[in-house]
Amino acid sequence: MITPMIYHLISEAAWNKQIHERVLKVPSLEVEGFIHCCTQQQIEGVLSRYFKGQTDLLVLAIDEHKLEAELRLEKSTNDELFPHVYGAINKGAILSVNRVGKQN
Repeated sequence: MITPMIYHLISEAAWNKQIHERVLKVPSLEVEGFIHCCTQQQIEGVLSRYFKGQTDLLVLAIDEHKLEAELRLEKSTNDELFPHVYGAINKGAILSVNRVGKQN
């Protein structure tokens, strides 16, 4: 059975600040009401549009079924559907944390 996954990109510094917390909160949750995520196929586009030149990035692989917050697919850039998490991401839903460009 394939685990339905979404991904969140975060700086290593921001991740490290919350490493011991039960949940992950990022500024967009406070400002926009949700946490931006993407599918595996969208990672490269998100990196080139929003994180160009950043080298300290991590990609969090998140199991959709283990999320405690609401997940919605919503139109965003170029009318493409992106996963948005409406609440903090519980750490139990995060299956892996890897540097961008590295495999598990």
